[in-house]
Amino acid sequence: MRNKVSIGEYLAFLSIKYEVDPDKLFYALISAEKNQKSTCGNLSIKCRGKLRDKIVLLITKGSKVIAQFPIPNDFLLERNNPIKTLRKTNVLRRHLIKKNKGPHFLPIRDLRTGMKQVNLKAEVLEIARPILVFTRFGNYASVANALITDETGTIKLCLWNEQIKSISVGDTVQIENARVSTFRGERQLRIGKNGMLSIVEDIDFPLEKLHNL
Repeated sequence: MRNKVSIGEYLAFLSIKYEVDPDKLFYALISAEKNQKSTCGNLSIKCRGKLRDKIVLLITKGSKVIAQFPIPNDFLLERNNPIKTLRKTNVLRRHLIKKNKGPHFLPIRDLRTGMKQVNLKAEVLEIARPILVFTRFGNYASVANALITDETGTIKLCLWNEQIKSISVGDTVQIENARVSTFRGERQLRIGKNGMLSIVEDIDFPLEKLHNL
């Protein structure tokens, strides 16, 4: 397996990961070069500067930085969209296979009270101050609610003991095998003993693997 990928393959990966049309992404890059900024789906693209034969592009999603990298001017002058072509390479195929084999993630808007074995990815917006409660098992425990969000909505996530310190505001978290309940009229996610809470990188295709440009 290669240790490095081209800028085209990386952009093709971004088009898959963020579900944007490769043609729209390519033309958004060209527009950012000409007009300093552009948008493509839920991504914003800004031109941060120009070098002799390259431009430096910044890609963000909301307030989160996705990537910043130099891109050769020649790449944007290609007649045939290289991003669309490179989506078919083996490295991208492997990513799609891995993605399809993984757990099925639900958007927050589709969560309903009573659902079990829920998987989702979301960003942590805030974490309330923990409080000490006496449980039905006869012991004390720390509990705190975190507010998490994706593109479709927000929901509270109930955190217990060591879970509270395992995540921070701004983290992207992956939740598996959770259940949806209602507490004081609000939907709430709870992670049982068979559930899992982990922090994931927003980009799982490292930018440092790009060829030196």
